[in-house]
Amino acid sequence: MADSRDFNPITAAGYHDLETKIAVLEADRPEKIAILAEARAHGDLSENAEYSAAKRDLRHLESQLRFFNKQLQYAKVVNPKADTTVELGKWVTVRFLDDNDTATYQLVGTAEADLDAGKITRVSPLGKALMGHRPNDHVTIVAPNASYDVEIIAVALTSPHN
Repeated sequence: MADSRDFNPITAAGYHDLETKIAVLEADRPEKIAILAEARAHGDLSENAEYSAAKRDLRHLESQLRFFNKQLQYAKVVNPKADTTVELGKWVTVRFLDDNDTATYQLVGTAEADLDAGKITRVSPLGKALMGHRPNDHVTIVAPNASYDVEIIAVALTSPHN
């Protein structure tokens, strides 16, 4: 049994997304196997591009399945508390003090990070600095190229954009 520090925190939505990715890959697997078997039946495997491509596609699918299954195996769903402390799964609105620009992010597990969707990992410089803080706190973020300050405007369980 793995030690609790070996688990990767993840939101319930992130866990569900992993399950969905696995289900899609498992549903595609029989077709990939059938394509490989058909290509194998065409004769000389050394000069059979169709066979090589089908074999590569199946290997890629199997690799993705192993990767997502490992992520799921070591995932630990974290359910955030109904308070205003920044933690995994919560949405945080911050004001950047250098230009008064505001942005809203959800803190998520490393496997879920997607900056385009406003999801930042809890181990990113911004995510790490925000953890444990509350609205009205001023936080300094130490990034690889510079440091900057933000003020936490709001912390919520759901996206303020819904």
